[in-house]
Amino acid sequence: MSRDAPASGTNPPSEPPEPEMVWIPGGTFRMGSTEFYPEERPVREVEVDGFWMDRTPTTNREFAAFVEDTGYTTVAERDPDPDDYPGADPENLVPGSAVFTKPDGPVDLRNPNEWWEYVPGADWRHPLGPDSDVDGKLDHPVVHVAYEDAVAFAEWAGKRLPTEAQWERAARGGLDGKRFVWGDEHEPDGEPMANSWQGEFPHENAVRDGYERTSPVGEFPANGYGLFDVAGNVWDWTRDWYSDDPEAGDDASPSCCTPTNPRGVDEANSVDPRDPAGIPRKVLKGGSHLCDPNYCFRYRPAARYPEPVDTSTSHVGFRCIVEPE
Repeated sequence: MSRDAPASGTNPPSEPPEPEMVWIPGGTFRMGSTEFYPEERPVREVEVDGFWMDRTPTTNREFAAFVEDTGYTTVAERDPDPDDYPGADPENLVPGSAVFTKPDGPVDLRNPNEWWEYVPGADWRHPLGPDSDVDGKLDHPVVHVAYEDAVAFAEWAGKRLPTEAQWERAARGGLDGKRFVWGDEHEPDGEPMANSWQGEFPHENAVRDGYERTSPVGEFPANGYGLFDVAGNVWDWTRDWYSDDPEAGDDASPSCCTPTNPRGVDEANSVDPRDPAGIPRKVLKGGSHLCDPNYCFRYRPAARYPEPVDTSTSHVGFRCIVEPE
């Protein structure tokens, strides 16, 4: 179990800001992993203050209420600015988003374009394209939200996105150093514990968990803090800029001490030098329904992934937090 050292907010300071928020106690924990991907290393002890977190990812129902109240238009629904995409064919600069499209057979796993397609007209209301909708899926996580869309919702709700350290502290649910949010065993008693991919990605999904794509929030067991879907279903945006080195840029704490509320690199250092457009990237956490041990074994609390802030897809959503004043 986690070692809850004294930290600001170990106990809830008040009633939750909303009924569906849970208290994440402050304390120290071991962040990262050395077992899987290099960007998760090293394992390091960090400290975070306590905060409230949404029990589930933000749903289509909740996002629809935000849009109805504000008239907000998501990035996927806007005309792309040609200045942001030098060299792009103007005919391709139309509103839309990236949708997972299962190929007919095995493909080169080094080329994500084999299973991702930019679909004009795909957005949060139309997750598979203009002929689809979210009828019957209001309790599924909202998808096709770029970073600024998640921030806009959070500000409207009086919340904010979590940092990477806050997210991982919450996802571990009090289990210190475990592979998964439920422990070390991948599928206890042979039962899927999260909405993920079962089979040979990306062409064969056995759907043993019951869902080909997103699932309603709360369909799988909660972690030790009462949070649902912190493994699989959809990735969550965090507000931290991405670096392959998770310790880079954290100057908030002396080198002799456990970092407190670490934040990582700045925006400029999050840009992939191979990206001609120079789009900065944020950290995603939690994995999605497309994650599988044979390709993307990332529905684990230590896992992390870079996402350009202008990008929206059919497997990325978010959840929010509230920090005590």
